[in-house]
Amino acid sequence: MKKTLWVIGLSSIVLLTACNSKVVEKKEEGKYSVTSPLMIDTCYFKDYVAQIQSIKKIEIRPKIEGYIETVNVDEGQHVNAGQVLFTIRPKEYQAELLKANAEAKTAEIELQNTKILDDGKVVSPTEMEVAKAKLEATKAEQTIAEINLSYTKIVAPFDGFIDRLYFKAGSLVDNSSLLTTLSNNTEVYAYFNVSEVEYLNYKNHQSNDDSKNVSLILANNHEFDHKGIIQTIAQEFDNNTGNISFRAKFPNPDLLLKNGETGKVQMKIDIKNALIIPQKATYDIQDKIYVYVLDENNTLKSRNITVKQSLSNLYIVESGLNVNDKILLEGLQLVKDEDKIVPNYIHPKQVIQNLQLIKQ
Repeated sequence: MKKTLWVIGLSSIVLLTACNSKVVEKKEEGKYSVTSPLMIDTCYFKDYVAQIQSIKKIEIRPKIEGYIETVNVDEGQHVNAGQVLFTIRPKEYQAELLKANAEAKTAEIELQNTKILDDGKVVSPTEMEVAKAKLEATKAEQTIAEINLSYTKIVAPFDGFIDRLYFKAGSLVDNSSLLTTLSNNTEVYAYFNVSEVEYLNYKNHQSNDDSKNVSLILANNHEFDHKGIIQTIAQEFDNNTGNISFRAKFPNPDLLLKNGETGKVQMKIDIKNALIIPQKATYDIQDKIYVYVLDENNTLKSRNITVKQSLSNLYIVESGLNVNDKILLEGLQLVKDEDKIVPNYIHPKQVIQNLQLIKQ
């Protein structure tokens, strides 16, 4: 029994010694993979919070006062241009038109009588002018009465969809009463705000038609089936936010998008001569990003870098590195500043290919 325990103990010591030897051997060897930043033309996609608005949307209000006689539509219903939506009780306005017609007829008869008297030099020229003016005034009243009567039929000015109905038949309304809203959603606008720097970058690449094409990410994080295009940019910046408003237009043949909906417009941002490195070649200290740079003596020096944009597993470096620098790619947790290593250089294109993020 004792002999068996002795053999097991000896075997453990031999195994432990072998493992420790491998650790020492690896540490003494000090061979680590290094690479360099890669300078390429690339792009990334940025999302902007957007507000969706119908390409056409108006409030439907009566132009006259009266009682709603009929409501000819329902909420959510599609209507055509010229279709009658509401009717206001017309009796009062029909009576006003009859009265205006009668007054116009009377004024016309008076003018004819005055003209006969004027031909016989019985009345003065002034009386003739008064009769003419009275006829013109009654005709104007007649026209107003005709217009008011036509306003008792409230029609759709364009094809669209009826929103919520705020009044029922029998309600008393006037020209301040909102009856409903009418919207045409076959196409929609997406409004979003862009910073001054991003605006200038966009203008620099505006000659590229591809830069105007945008996608729309819906509230459920699904991409909208149809691409949009940037149409207009506001003429001034918001002094409070430093942003400027963009407007993109999207086709909406399935009428999925509604006025007031929210989403995110996704823009493609092109970058010329971007300096990229793998994220795994960096480490963070107090919200700052560092890399280990290899000097001419193969000694590691930590260096703070500024990141312009974070991509999937990649950083676009704004400052702190150049294409000739060699940086530690792996084993960052095993080394420290001023350590000397044996570099195993891997070309940056190969590194990026291994990450399967950029197609050559």
